[in-house]
Amino acid sequence: MNETSPRVRRRTLLLAATALTAAGAGGVADPASAGPTGRKGRPLAARSVGAFEVIPLLDAAGPFFLDRQVAFPQATSHDWDLARGVDPGAFGPGETWQLDFRCYAIRGPRGRLTLVDTGVGPDGSPAGGWAPTPGRLPSELERAGIDPADVDVVVLTHLHEDHFGWSVGLDGTPMFPNARYVVQRSEVAALSAGDAARAYVVDPLRATGQLDEVDGGTRLASAPGRSGGSIRVIPTPGHTPGHQSVVVEHGREQVIVTGDVLVHAVQLVDPGVAYRYEADPEAARQSRQRLLAEARACRTVLATAHLRQPWTEVVPAPM
Repeated sequence: MNETSPRVRRRTLLLAATALTAAGAGGVADPASAGPTGRKGRPLAARSVGAFEVIPLLDAAGPFFLDRQVAFPQATSHDWDLARGVDPGAFGPGETWQLDFRCYAIRGPRGRLTLVDTGVGPDGSPAGGWAPTPGRLPSELERAGIDPADVDVVVLTHLHEDHFGWSVGLDGTPMFPNARYVVQRSEVAALSAGDAARAYVVDPLRATGQLDEVDGGTRLASAPGRSGGSIRVIPTPGHTPGHQSVVVEHGREQVIVTGDVLVHAVQLVDPGVAYRYEADPEAARQSRQRLLAEARACRTVLATAHLRQPWTEVVPAPM
């Protein structure tokens, strides 16, 4: 049974109800349909936080292999009605679930670049058995004016196939040769010996000395001055044991790159709804609630991996 009370559910809806449309997100369009690009080919979908700019990069899109009710068995018809109002593009014919596979680039002062997740990858990557490969992250980076050799940090929110696919090539060569790849130590430790992530991405990055295992909250970058800000990772476990999210902040403004803390709008309107593939559903629920509580305390935009638009604005609910 869903433990979230109706009052909390209504409150969450109020917080999430700035819909995932271009108009509702301050005129921002998804990069797949952004049309003309800005200077250096940058998509016009970027959001600024202090000295940092967050750029969505759509690697792939398509239907999930399970119907939405099977993927979220606790969700009620009321939950689905609320979720449809927030992310209508996620609702395909019948019970199908349509989703995007999105990464984010963060451009900082002096051209420093952070990439959050690397998508589904090429044909032949581990995600190819169920996700729409090949992804198009390389062309999205080019369109944004980003050379893979200029990326300083790659944050892997977690080690599921659809989030590490372009980290390395099929031969194990890192796609971002000058970057350190930041992952929670607990995420790596939880991998079994036969896990595809270990052979495909962890071992190759260890071999090149680029795997950077961190413990808990970690500051990755900061910018001085009035237009400064910072980037940090925060633990958000549950979807996987060492799942992490990325917070880009300046004063009381922030963008939170959520990873898979929530994978469908139904978990935004009711954080108590579990996803079939959460390693620890109770921990995942607590992570969603904590993240949304932090979001409510600031002027926050959620940058999600799988909703059909990149931005969800969170505003304080009326008392």
